[in-house]
Amino acid sequence: MKTRNLGKTGVAVSALGLGCMGMSEFYGASDEQENIETLHYAVDNGVTFLDTADIYGNGANEILLQKAFKGMWDKVFLATKFGILRSPDGKTMLGISGKPDYVQQACHASLNRLGVECIDLYYLHRVDPEVPIEDTVGAMADLVKAGKVKYLGLSEVSASTLRRACKVHPIAALQSEYSIWSTDIEPEVIPACRELGVSLVAYSPLGRGFLTGQIQKFEDLAPDDFRRSVPRFQGENFQKNLDLVQKLQDLANQKGCTASQLALAWVLAQGDEMIPIPGTRRVKYLQENIGALAVSLTPQELADIRFLMKDFAGERYSEAGMKRVNA
Repeated sequence: MKTRNLGKTGVAVSALGLGCMGMSEFYGASDEQENIETLHYAVDNGVTFLDTADIYGNGANEILLQKAFKGMWDKVFLATKFGILRSPDGKTMLGISGKPDYVQQACHASLNRLGVECIDLYYLHRVDPEVPIEDTVGAMADLVKAGKVKYLGLSEVSASTLRRACKVHPIAALQSEYSIWSTDIEPEVIPACRELGVSLVAYSPLGRGFLTGQIQKFEDLAPDDFRRSVPRFQGENFQKNLDLVQKLQDLANQKGCTASQLALAWVLAQGDEMIPIPGTRRVKYLQENIGALAVSLTPQELADIRFLMKDFAGERYSEAGMKRVNA
């Protein structure tokens, strides 16, 4: 497994991570035993940078990881997140909290669910508009001092917010959506990461599965799949984007790889600070994703892929969701 440095920490993590969200929620039903088999396969094959959050399954995803890696945490580099509030039954999103006292509360709850004494990388999931980022990161820094957390991260923040946060405590990683059809962070956020020595952990590098070519019609999505509410998967946008994915598939065929591998290789080629974390629940797709590390793209191929995907249709979140990104 190839590795990449995590910010300025001096720690190397697997160049390809694994997003665990879909194992517990948002993408329809899943099988726990299959999830655990996939998690074990990932670590056994060098994909040791695992990503979760307290919101995924309302804590169930962290508990799943505890079941999978109890007594084996030394093999894993674990990242989790806090900040998005849900009702106890998980049915209602209650808002965002970056309040210092909540930072402590959320961390202790995650430590208990995971069954660990220290979290490798702890992210603020979304910025609380009511709390200065300095206050939130200051409280997160206290966790580092207490030995509860090793490194700090932020998710979906603007370049200016990242700079302010770095003045309080070193930020190892910024997690934002980034793929060949989600490049809105390129003008300001990515340059700020490079300037500050912050890794860019790219979530949804496969466009929430759309770029794999596996989704051919809206009805392929389970009734409770949250992608049904995402503009890119709706109405005319769906067919327009499907046409683009077919062109991506054609390029992949010429290259001798899959559309997924081409999309991941593109992200990896954007810079050494890039660490994509595609999510999957199945070993066969994980194997395919790992294969992207062997795909080399020329400058012309990178440019061709960018040009091909520039006309995607629809936003990456609903209107309400878009207000919380790059905050």
